[in-house]
Amino acid sequence: MVTPLYPGAVGGRETFFYYLMFVLAALTFAVLRWLYAGRFGLAINAIRDDEDKAEAMGIHTTRYKTTAWSVSALFLGLTGGAVGNLIGFIDPRDVAFAGPTFGVWMVLMAILGGKGTLWGPVVGAIVFHVTQELFWTYFLGWQRVALGLLIVLTVVFFPLGIFGWARERWPERFGHRVEEATPKTEGGT
Repeated sequence: MVTPLYPGAVGGRETFFYYLMFVLAALTFAVLRWLYAGRFGLAINAIRDDEDKAEAMGIHTTRYKTTAWSVSALFLGLTGGAVGNLIGFIDPRDVAFAGPTFGVWMVLMAILGGKGTLWGPVVGAIVFHVTQELFWTYFLGWQRVALGLLIVLTVVFFPLGIFGWARERWPERFGHRVEEATPKTEGGT
């Protein structure tokens, strides 16, 4: 199947799809932020922490999980349609079964940035892709080893991700109250 041709100028096609992808990313982030700010976010976090307890508390876990998958599928479908029009052809073997490394990379991006946050995977994806490009530029032939080392360093030194590490280091910048220790006076009070 051939995708419709972009009606604009020859050089403007890539710019159009760049801005389209940026708008889709911003829209996805805004919708997820809105969803996680309310009751849906509380229910999804409860299901993530312990699904059996969430079910026992009266949360319809199947309904919430189906809604989460549907929202995910909506934005993946919109993005896939845009990518299909940009490339002009989609081979299912390249997209659906892109290889085992894509799954590992997606999980690594989320862990690197900080799971359980909205900005964590975004920051993790940026850091991952910048380091991947640097590894492919400077460690030609050894880039997979360097990416493996990045995974090990992330798990050992940043188990909570970049945002988790920053939240522990500077809690007041992330809206957490820091209680200062009050000095004890002589006399027991």
